Amino acid sequence: MKKSMNKSGIGPPRIRKIQVLLGVLFLAVTGWKVAGSVPADMPKFVLVLAPHTSNWDLPFILAVMYALGLKINWFGKKELFAAPFGGVLKWLGGIPIDRSSHQNMVQQTAQTIREREQIVIGIAPEGTRSQSSYWSTGFYYIASLAQVPIVFGYLDYARKVGGLGPVMRATGNIEADMKVIREFYSGITAKYPYKVGEIIVSQRAWHQNSQNDNR
Repeated sequence: MKKSMNKSGIGPPRIRKIQVLLGVLFLAVTGWKVAGSVPADMPKFVLVLAPHTSNWDLPFILAVMYALGLKINWFGKKELFAAPFGGVLKWLGGIPIDRSSHQNMVQQTAQTIREREQIVIGIAPEGTRSQSSYWSTGFYYIASLAQVPIVFGYLDYARKVGGLGPVMRATGNIEADMKVIREFYSGITAKYPYKVGEIIVSQRAWHQNSQNDNR
């Protein structure tokens, strides 16, 4: 397994070693392997976590990222971070979002990325482990507005392999970019393939997010 560490590591050396060890052990016991490496010299990016069809996706994706030495952050409504579990959720990478704000989730997330020197935001495009008819393209808008790359994270249950795939930047030609994304994930098998939705392109949402960001 090739590793290329950057500034997106998972914290202090002692914690990093423990998490890497836990990730490697979990994958070894379950018979999974890790593929890919953390992009070098890339302190900020949006990490697509797909496909997402089962509760098992969480422990496997965490194990894979721990094994790679990568810390993932994710967003949740601020109410989730109240005592007594708020501290634990933040330790696990959670960042509270105020849904009552005049800004939408895409804008808030993009702004947070712009304000940080280093951060990796993990986003599951399906948004739910239940059967979905489409992927939300919010991850694409976030990366475009924050001007950071998109990295393809995946879990392939058929091959029992998880890891990091290609890196791309949003070009503004969302149709062409989504075609590239669809082609990559078409070769990835979810735990429950029948739950996997298609990527839907919403030009109206794209224009709305762009206009709001320029206000």
